[in-house]
Amino acid sequence: MTADFSNPMLATLTQSRKENLTDRVKDLPTSQFVELLEQITREFEHFLQAIEMINTDSLETMLEQILEAFTLKIGQILQADRATIFLVDKDKEQLWSKIAQSENGEPLELRLSIHTGIAGHVAQTGECLNIPDAYTHPLFNKEVDRETGYQTRNILCMPIFNTKGDRVVAVVQLLNKQGDAAFNAQDEQRFREFADSIGIILESCNSFYLAARNQRGVAALLKATSYLGQSLDLDKTLQVVMDEARHLMQADRSTLFLVDRAKGELWSKVAKSDDRTMMEIRIPADRGIAGYVAATGQTLNIPNAYEDPRFDSNVDKQTGYRTRNILCMPVYNSEGLLIGVTQLINKHQGSFTSLDEEFMRAFNIQAGIALENAKLFESVLLEKQYQKDILQSLSDAVISTDLQGKIVTINDAALQLLGYSEASSDRSQLETWRQALIGRYVWDVMAIDNLQRRLEDSLKHGARHYVPEQTLAVKDWGLGIGDFERSINLTVNPLTNPEGGVRGGLIVLEDISQEKRMKATLYRYMTPGVAERVMALGDDALMVGERKDVTILFSDIRSYTSLTERMSAAEVVSLLNNYFEAMVEAVFNFDGTLDKFIGDALMAVFGAPLPLENHAWMAVQSALDMRRRLKEFNQHRQAAGQSLIHIGIGLSSGEVVSGNIGSQKRMDYTVIGDGVDISSRLEGATKEYGCDIILSEYTYHLCSSKIWTRELDRVRVKGKTRPIYIYELIDDRQQPIEPSHAEFLALYQAGRQAYIERNFRRALYYFETAQQLRPDDRAAALFIDRSVEYLLTPPPDDWDGVYRMISK
Repeated sequence: MTADFSNPMLATLTQSRKENLTDRVKDLPTSQFVELLEQITREFEHFLQAIEMINTDSLETMLEQILEAFTLKIGQILQADRATIFLVDKDKEQLWSKIAQSENGEPLELRLSIHTGIAGHVAQTGECLNIPDAYTHPLFNKEVDRETGYQTRNILCMPIFNTKGDRVVAVVQLLNKQGDAAFNAQDEQRFREFADSIGIILESCNSFYLAARNQRGVAALLKATSYLGQSLDLDKTLQVVMDEARHLMQADRSTLFLVDRAKGELWSKVAKSDDRTMMEIRIPADRGIAGYVAATGQTLNIPNAYEDPRFDSNVDKQTGYRTRNILCMPVYNSEGLLIGVTQLINKHQGSFTSLDEEFMRAFNIQAGIALENAKLFESVLLEKQYQKDILQSLSDAVISTDLQGKIVTINDAALQLLGYSEASSDRSQLETWRQALIGRYVWDVMAIDNLQRRLEDSLKHGARHYVPEQTLAVKDWGLGIGDFERSINLTVNPLTNPEGGVRGGLIVLEDISQEKRMKATLYRYMTPGVAERVMALGDDALMVGERKDVTILFSDIRSYTSLTERMSAAEVVSLLNNYFEAMVEAVFNFDGTLDKFIGDALMAVFGAPLPLENHAWMAVQSALDMRRRLKEFNQHRQAAGQSLIHIGIGLSSGEVVSGNIGSQKRMDYTVIGDGVDISSRLEGATKEYGCDIILSEYTYHLCSSKIWTRELDRVRVKGKTRPIYIYELIDDRQQPIEPSHAEFLALYQAGRQAYIERNFRRALYYFETAQQLRPDDRAAALFIDRSVEYLLTPPPDDWDGVYRMISK
């Protein structure tokens, strides 16, 4: 018996169920059996090599090299000036090819519609086109030659079929045969001699490529879904979704946008340049490619981004990045609600295909479930933190218990009430004591008459108790603070679940001791932080007079009488309350102390009762904040059809005497000194100079490097003999000044200099030129009038340029 091993053994076995390998080998001699084993081994080695290529990225490289080599050789054989192999992309109905190298050495991808041109006609019909004169053929596009400067004379365009011969898999296009002759029938026949082999090779490469693509896609999808199913961290989930989607689709960039319906935006988190920290980006939900998909729920697979009117190319222009193709698809949650959009940019090889869409559709289903879980977990964490923040922000002591009366939570105010804050300012130590109290019976921790009875009544029957003016006896607990008592108001309430059942208790202790009453009084004049520091100085801190360097701020409503004479008493009170609410907050935000209200005026001190090193800068920032808040205040009044209000603010710095003026029964903490008088006069001067904030030279010199100002004048305020320079506060230096404003200020200052030098004609020129830029500027108009007056009646020889302010 002679064995025939000429045909591939494994292929023969897979093609016929009748072929029985056992029957073939049972009577084989040993030598032929060894030969059979060697043949099967060689075939399996080929399979292993193919599998290895499938599992690596070498297929793309191999396909590129094959196309490049075949293109070169075909051009040489057929003596063509240029040769191109176009592969047929049936999904996109396009022809694509890798042509000349780009600047970075990478081959450029060329894509043409299969429905146009000579190559498209050959791909669709399978016919050969041999065109001796390209410019006479109706399918030839002359614009390509005009754009490139190349002159096409003749063309040979040939189809390459698959192994079955029923489908065109590629088109070879040859341009300009060397010499004067055109391509002929002999060239066509020569091409057909190797066309079938090229078709088999290209089809095999494509089959291997699809197999490799499927293999990597399944592996990436399994990896991504495995992680996404375990992750509850929204930030990490977003990052993993983006990374895995990019690897899965072999894309250059990927972004997952989530829908924020409340704000009408799409948002995502992307890595910063350090690749460690994440930053949030937001775009309108109705803009661009992602916005369209979010609005319609449709998939967009765009092979050429610049041909799509929805694509915004401005980002590319700003970054220098070139977007070629985009795959953008919706992400739904388990209820079918669109919650996000995945966007992939620039596929490494070709454009995104229908197979890519199928994989991303499966991927997005898993991503939607993972995102839903992560967002739910994040909302639970946020709600938990929100409740914790509320508990800690309460000034009253709050303790929650379980159904047995054991402590579950205890806020900072409760630790302070029990003396723990006095025993240690170390936050970690306070947390240690907090954990030591959790789990203990609340009545064992604090001694309050009938606390246990009232709490048990609340836990068993849902009863609510409010007991005023109780005594809390606090033991030392070995902390070295001694035993003491607190006067409190006690509230005991049940904690219930949505069904109304009791699940715990809540104890609220309001400290009504003298210390807390004192704090409540101080809170009316200063921020809680400042009040706490004042309290730490002792009971006599405000009673003893001291000299301090401070800055005084005076503000007043312009034309208050005419503004309010048409209003009812209730409307006036409402106006002042709302106005002062905003202005006092601006004082407190910069550690100022509210000294007093004087009708519609407000006086604030920066630097007393506690010293403030940068009191002038803090006062200036407070004045700027008042300006900003007044703008918002007027916007609400304008929307309500109410008249706008305007204010003037004066600031001056210097030494004052501070203290509690009066008696123990009537506390009136205030300051006395030149700074108070000057700031009050400057507030009045804002009307004369037509601005809203004026600084004295003492305040200006303390913070001149941080602010934009205009030197208004040199004045002698009423009741004072020494003249001072005064300045208009324009803004802080973090805000740039417009060029026209800077030009105005330069002209005004030049006018001031000429005015001081008694050159009134030149001063008049500068002030009038400045007024052309700002016709409504009252200060410029004031100096124009003065200059004209002095030109008519010159001042005395001892004139020093000082203006005496007559009014307050």
